[in-house]
Amino acid sequence: MAAAATMAAAARELVLRAGTSDMEEEEGPLAGGPGLQEPLQLGKLDITSDEFILDEVDDLRHYSKQVELELQQIEQKSIRDYIQESENIASLHNQITACDAVLERMEQMLGAFQSDLSSISSEIRTLQEQSGAMNIRLRNRQAVRGKLGELVDGLVVPSALVTAILEAPVTEPRFLEQLQELDAKAAAVREQEARGTAACADVRGVLDRLRVKAVTKIREFILQKIYSFRKPMTNYQIPQTALLKYRFFYQFLLGNERATAKEIRDEYVETLSKIYLSYYRSYLGRLMKVQYEEVAEKDDLMGVEDTAKKDILPSLRSRNTIFTLGTRGSVISPTELEAPILVPHTAQRGEQRYPFEALFRSQHYALLDNSCREYLFICEFFVVSGPAAHDLFHAVMGRTLSMTLKHLESYLTDCYDAIAVFLCIHIVLRFRNIAAKRDVPALDRYWEQVLALLWPRFELILEMNVQSVRSTDPQRLGGLDTRPHYITRRYAEFSSALVSINQTIPNERTMQLLGQLQVEVENFVLRVAAEFSSRKEQLVFLINNYDMMLGVLMERAADDSKEVESFQQLLNARTQEFIEELLSPPFGGLVAFVKEAEALIERGQAERLRGEEARVTQLIRGFGSSWKSSVESLSQDVMRSFTNFRNGTSIIQGALTQLIQLYHRFHRVLSQPQLRALPARAELINIHHLMVELKKHKPNF
Repeated sequence: MAAAATMAAAARELVLRAGTSDMEEEEGPLAGGPGLQEPLQLGKLDITSDEFILDEVDDLRHYSKQVELELQQIEQKSIRDYIQESENIASLHNQITACDAVLERMEQMLGAFQSDLSSISSEIRTLQEQSGAMNIRLRNRQAVRGKLGELVDGLVVPSALVTAILEAPVTEPRFLEQLQELDAKAAAVREQEARGTAACADVRGVLDRLRVKAVTKIREFILQKIYSFRKPMTNYQIPQTALLKYRFFYQFLLGNERATAKEIRDEYVETLSKIYLSYYRSYLGRLMKVQYEEVAEKDDLMGVEDTAKKDILPSLRSRNTIFTLGTRGSVISPTELEAPILVPHTAQRGEQRYPFEALFRSQHYALLDNSCREYLFICEFFVVSGPAAHDLFHAVMGRTLSMTLKHLESYLTDCYDAIAVFLCIHIVLRFRNIAAKRDVPALDRYWEQVLALLWPRFELILEMNVQSVRSTDPQRLGGLDTRPHYITRRYAEFSSALVSINQTIPNERTMQLLGQLQVEVENFVLRVAAEFSSRKEQLVFLINNYDMMLGVLMERAADDSKEVESFQQLLNARTQEFIEELLSPPFGGLVAFVKEAEALIERGQAERLRGEEARVTQLIRGFGSSWKSSVESLSQDVMRSFTNFRNGTSIIQGALTQLIQLYHRFHRVLSQPQLRALPARAELINIHHLMVELKKHKPNF
């Protein structure tokens, strides 16, 4: 049916095409008809007339007939064309029929293909579902296999582990490796047992026997190392360092046999505490044998009377001075502070002697170094930190530290060397900082205990010296002279020593005690000065002592220290007073007149100067005749009075400067109208000439 319909449609299309062509052929004659050659001229027609209407009707009829005739001709022509093309149409029909059959077969094939594809799609979906299920089962099995593999690996005991634990020496690397493996398996078995894994029972016995064997071998090895510390002349630090290579042994014992771990720790504490105690007791005893034979005694105080035994001929080889720092301060320098410790028998062979602070430094540096090493070893080997490390450290070092404190307390009971005690304080402060830098806080309490012994003793000795100066009677000191007193020299050396030490790590309490001592020394100097009959001798004594103390302090202490500033003010005041006292005998009249005249001029009573002409004349002539000899005598007097040439030079310069100023003021007084006409003014010495002449008397030391 489809093919027939197709053929009919094709036939109709051919007919229409033929009709169209015929119409196109006939269109020429039709278009060229007389009625159609010219267009209608509607403007010239009267369409309401009867003639127009009749003509138009006739034309339409003629046109209709003509069209009908042409249609008939076209139809006939189309039929002839169709007949002529009938064979082609039949051939086309046959071809269409054949194509229709082919298409039908193709339709059947495509239908089969569609059916096959539908079945394949369902099969693919089935395969996808099966693949997803298999993938899930695979992942589950892999997860189970991983868990089971871990479990089995953790439970299986390989032969290499058994062989190493049973046969290998503990010092071999493979024993340590297999011991770590054994520890991991034991931990895994304990974890699985907690989860209720029944397979753990199969390997528990083997692991227990291996653990017992490993614990036994480790215990024997570590105890043997600890016992080796006890051998005489043994450097225990060597086996101690070797133990750090096997610190996992103790960790294994902590995790598997705590009783054995405690036994080893207790044995270590007992052994090392005895070794440290014996070592330090012996070292301390031998160290004290190389101390200076003569040390400060109870009567070696600042205010005690000087004797030949104590200060005139001291034995520098066997006895250190009490109030002088000298080279003793080097003990707290960075190079000396961490220098190697003293070896007593070497010092004895060389007949060397040391002050107490040097022995104290050597003893405590050895204690610091060994304590830091011990604390770090304890933390690393015994796996402790914080309070537990402190407790274990004090269990090892506690007896040694207590013995050291008792020895120090016993020594300080009879110690009267304030400089030595103060140096020991600063040694402790520096060692405490070193311990903090090494991150070893275990000695903090010990340093506080040592300072608690040293500070009170230092303050007591300082107060004893203060009291000795306060109670000193100048009349009992024998003959006096204007040179610096030995007590003030002691104070200067002592104070400068403490100030220079205290500048490194300032302490306010020390400065307060030194302030008290300074007040007493100043009072002592004034008491001794009062023993001189003349004011000039008193001033010379005061200036000599102030200058000596200031010079010593400035050598060691900072220029802006309180002591330097205080004595500088005292020296300046007494120097000015001495210069006035020095100028008074030769130039006292001139000084008195200048002061009186300046006071009158200031009050506006200059007219009263007219009555002083005779006095002024006498002063002018007297100064002109005697000033050179007076200046010469003044210079010689100063040179004899002061032991410090530099100070004497300063005083002479001050006196000459003040003399020039005085004479210049005298000139200004004489320039007043009341004295300007005085004949004696011609005898005045030119001020510049006077300055040139006085420069000749400037001493050069």
